[in-house]
Amino acid sequence: MAVAKKETGGLMNFQTRAILFDLDGTLLDTLDDLTDSMNAVLTSLDFPSHPANSYKYFVGDGIGTLARRALPKDKQTPETVKQCVEGMLKEYEQRWDHKTKLYEGVAPLLDELAKKDIQIAIFSNKPDPFTQKTVKRFLSGWQFSYVAGALPGVPKKPDPTGALAIAHHLKIPPQGFLYVGDTNTDMLTALAADMYPVAALWGFRSKNELHDAGAKILLEHPLDLMHNII
Repeated sequence: MAVAKKETGGLMNFQTRAILFDLDGTLLDTLDDLTDSMNAVLTSLDFPSHPANSYKYFVGDGIGTLARRALPKDKQTPETVKQCVEGMLKEYEQRWDHKTKLYEGVAPLLDELAKKDIQIAIFSNKPDPFTQKTVKRFLSGWQFSYVAGALPGVPKKPDPTGALAIAHHLKIPPQGFLYVGDTNTDMLTALAADMYPVAALWGFRSKNELHDAGAKILLEHPLDLMHNII
């Protein structure tokens, strides 16, 4: 399994004490359920739908941003975005687990991490109720020290507030965290929180986007992470 790295040389002098994972596009392939849900909303409002590949670039920054990106440019009014958000919450409630699955390699990665003295946590821009039940449904076989989704009053990623709150809860300085995610939002969050940004290339975004956003390690497969824990 090849590991693509930046010129920094990986984790030369880094001691990993915890790993903070993004959820969608990193641990779980949720794209089809997200696509089907938002397309159902768009169709109900007589707007054009989109292929799943487009949703790779719509998701990642919260449900409001997803709704706005999915709408035609001339229909992105606050009222219509609000209507789409409300519709998306209802549609996703009905189909959030129909096609979602773990990425290949995630289960053995989590099994290996369970053998090490490293805490693992999850931080998502998905609304917290969906985050909690998604983790319970698909990731209950592993012990996560903390799981957090988007909460009212807490700025969404790439704001570092949520990531720093998790570090504080775990009593581990941010500098002891690897932050593993699949979008530029995740890399920017890691840098803002002073965590080590690690890119999941099997997720929703391109290698170039993640590299340009500041990823210090580019992983081609989940198990490649094990080669970078010191």
